Amino acid sequence: MKLFNRKRIYQQKKQWKILLLFFAAVIVFASLWFSNVLVKRIAQVERNRIHTWADAVQHRANLVNASEPFFSEIQNEERKRIELYAEAIKHYPSMMGSEESKLVDMIIEGNTNIPAILTDTTGRISSAVNVDFSLDTTPVMTPQLLKDFGVYEPFKFEYWHKQYNYIYYKDSKVFGNAKKGMEDLVNSFFRDIVNNSASVPVLVTDSLQTTVIASGNIDSSFFHNQDSLQRLIREMKSQNDPIVIDLAHRGINYIYYKDSNTLTQLRYFPYFQFGIIGVFLFIAYLLFSTSRRSEQNQVWAGLAKETAHQLGTPLSSMMAWIDYLEMKGIEAETIEELRKDVDRLQVITERFSKIGSAPVLKPENITVLIYNAVDYLKKRTSQKIRFHVNPSIDEAIIVPLNYQLFDWVIENLIKNAVDAVGSKGDIFVLLTNEGKQVIVDVTDNGKGIPRNLVKTVFKPGFSSKLRGWGLGLSLSKRIINDYHRGKIFVKQSVVGKGTTFRIVLQK
Repeated sequence: MKLFNRKRIYQQKKQWKILLLFFAAVIVFASLWFSNVLVKRIAQVERNRIHTWADAVQHRANLVNASEPFFSEIQNEERKRIELYAEAIKHYPSMMGSEESKLVDMIIEGNTNIPAILTDTTGRISSAVNVDFSLDTTPVMTPQLLKDFGVYEPFKFEYWHKQYNYIYYKDSKVFGNAKKGMEDLVNSFFRDIVNNSASVPVLVTDSLQTTVIASGNIDSSFFHNQDSLQRLIREMKSQNDPIVIDLAHRGINYIYYKDSNTLTQLRYFPYFQFGIIGVFLFIAYLLFSTSRRSEQNQVWAGLAKETAHQLGTPLSSMMAWIDYLEMKGIEAETIEELRKDVDRLQVITERFSKIGSAPVLKPENITVLIYNAVDYLKKRTSQKIRFHVNPSIDEAIIVPLNYQLFDWVIENLIKNAVDAVGSKGDIFVLLTNEGKQVIVDVTDNGKGIPRNLVKTVFKPGFSSKLRGWGLGLSLSKRIINDYHRGKIFVKQSVVGKGTTFRIVLQK
């Protein structure tokens, strides 16, 4: 009944852990689901903003293109006016004094805004209108004037027999200001695209998609070479089709854009949240586990030292009784066995007194220690249980140990093996020297341990015996892991065939 109750306790404990883990998973996933729904809604709003921005870009590009014919018409009109002005200048000498000269005068005087310069073949200036210099200070065409008036081909006409004049002209101030306004409009168009209020990463390229004309909200390191630039273009194209614009005098341009950094961060927010929750739970588990382990250590140490203290008084009394019985003439063999048991109790008292204190490890012959432990227990178990120890006692293997504590571990493992085999069976103790490690295997051919209980055999309170407290293996693990910096575990166990416990120590 006691074994059943303990197994039931551990099963209930395992079930509670699974249940708590399930509820924790439900809470985490519910939180992630809600966050994901919220993020998707925000992302949809953000994407709608991006689409609105893309539509606005397209409409503004259409507006810019719609303004271009207006400026072209103005330019054509000015060209016609300057051609008319040139014809008037050309025929003016031959019409002086005639009725037609009045019309020519009106044409010439009607040019009030187009800058024009009349020169001979040598570049000497005959007259100039709508210019910002004086003929007194600038009588000839200077390099700067040739540059300023070199946008259009000058008119050449013959005013006398093989005598030619030239009329240089350029855009009027009105048209120049309008043209500058058009350029500012185009530049403002690109500037507003890359510096958008939606924080959209934008890339404007030429028609070959190899040269970056403008960019915004993008790391410029992508532009250092064509490979990184093309990767960026493919990434942006995978999210949204580029906006194709054909601006006058600039050709075709491609505007690539992708999700804003805010939207990208929102998309990964649930995973980030999951990571934060996971880290928090992991740290909380470590803190609670460490606190619980520390509390257990204090309880173990206090219980062990109190046990050692309580055993001290009856031990002293028993030693006195042995001396008294020896004086009464009790046979020597009986006295010797009593002394062995008392010595054993003293060893046990020392074991308990060392729990909770830093043990001193000394080089010990582990082979002799194991043989002594087996010899002591062999005399106190059924003769039908056979013990097999390898190697022989003559093969010395030196390992840093605390003799009393490690002897306690071997005793616990052998006692468990004796309980597992019952009144008849075999127990094998194999000592293996492997380089920097020493391995001790304690094997029995007893009833074995069920697979679902293998991980719980070292936990305090677990026992398969009706009268066991479940402390032996727990103390053994503490002695090996904490005090000797080694390992102890169930190497293998098959129900109905037996179990092997393994100890690994560093030499």
